Amino acid sequence: MYNKLHVRDVGLKDKRVLTRVDFNVPLTPDGAVADDTRIRRALPTIRHIVDGGGKAVLASHLGRPKGSVVQSMSLRPAAERLAQLLERDVATAPDCVGDTAEGLVARMEPGDILLLENLRFHKGETANESDFARRLARMGDVYVNDAFGTAHRAHASTVGVTEFFETRAMGFLIENELVNLSKATDDPKKPYVAILGGAKVSDKIGVIDNLLPKVDELLVGGGMAFTFLAAQGKGVGDSLLEKDRIETAASLLEKAQDAGKSIVLPTDIVVADRVEEGATSKVVDIDGIEDGWHGVDVGPQTVDEFGRKIARALTIAWNGPLGVFEIPAFAAGTLGVARAVAARTEAGAISIVGGGDSASAVVSAGLEARVTHISTGGGASLRFLEGKPLPAIDALSDA
Repeated sequence: MYNKLHVRDVGLKDKRVLTRVDFNVPLTPDGAVADDTRIRRALPTIRHIVDGGGKAVLASHLGRPKGSVVQSMSLRPAAERLAQLLERDVATAPDCVGDTAEGLVARMEPGDILLLENLRFHKGETANESDFARRLARMGDVYVNDAFGTAHRAHASTVGVTEFFETRAMGFLIENELVNLSKATDDPKKPYVAILGGAKVSDKIGVIDNLLPKVDELLVGGGMAFTFLAAQGKGVGDSLLEKDRIETAASLLEKAQDAGKSIVLPTDIVVADRVEEGATSKVVDIDGIEDGWHGVDVGPQTVDEFGRKIARALTIAWNGPLGVFEIPAFAAGTLGVARAVAARTEAGAISIVGGGDSASAVVSAGLEARVTHISTGGGASLRFLEGKPLPAIDALSDA
């Protein structure tokens, strides 16, 4: 899908390499990195730069400080964790642009690593302001993007800055993402089963449209399932429902039927009297959701049915949890599907798990090593599965 210049094909010796990484990682209450997955996935590119005699100038955002300096969103904890993983010094800059940051970059030696401060401390980052992009570009001679998690966003550090570099290459993480995600979109092995969850049908319409011609079966759970069930005339109680998307859901069901494909919906549901830990819950048949009850997870019968379909697949793509996964009492359905995907992968299937909560489910269940690929980018992987361009990758130099 993308024939772009790779960092392995660029001369880096003595060059300042401005490298967009995705260190948007969760932090513990005391400010330490809680999950270093994204940092670890960036290591091959960083090591390649410094081993090749380059000066690695790393740029990232963390959280949503909305253009203000928020100390709790500083990237210093990420720098500390990176230094531990690399077993070498990682310097930090108090800002990502300006005289002080430029001075620190100017004093770097080949093999040095410097992490700039949070890009989103400046409004110019998310606004893709040309002046901010120009100031950021002063930090490098060569530009490398290895932040797949932000590839769907046209921000200053991902798109605007590329106007000021002749050499714009992708890193190893982005290459890995594109190679693996394309297994779910480009001539996938059959049978092909896609699993879609999450809250809203509106977030997944493009994915369903793009995947329907390719998949054999589409398994639907999460909040979005209730809009499909409503389109079939079923009552959903007080469950999450996009009333303005019921006709769209009905159209997608009809489209699948006309194409000889199956959109498989839950047959039983875990319902609760409120969506919070400690709520009263029970399992009901799909026709038994009463007013005042909220659908919070797929039921055990549905997990078994989904598992049987997954067990026949040679390609599996999964994006979105099948219940209110962040509440442990309502995570059984998502975890059950995660175990089924892992088991089928070990039996020879290719499994591609989108970022976000579905990725968290696989990791928290200890199944990370038992699936083919877990994406580091929720929104970016979703956009890729929709078949839409990723602006940050489009902006890189052609190979």
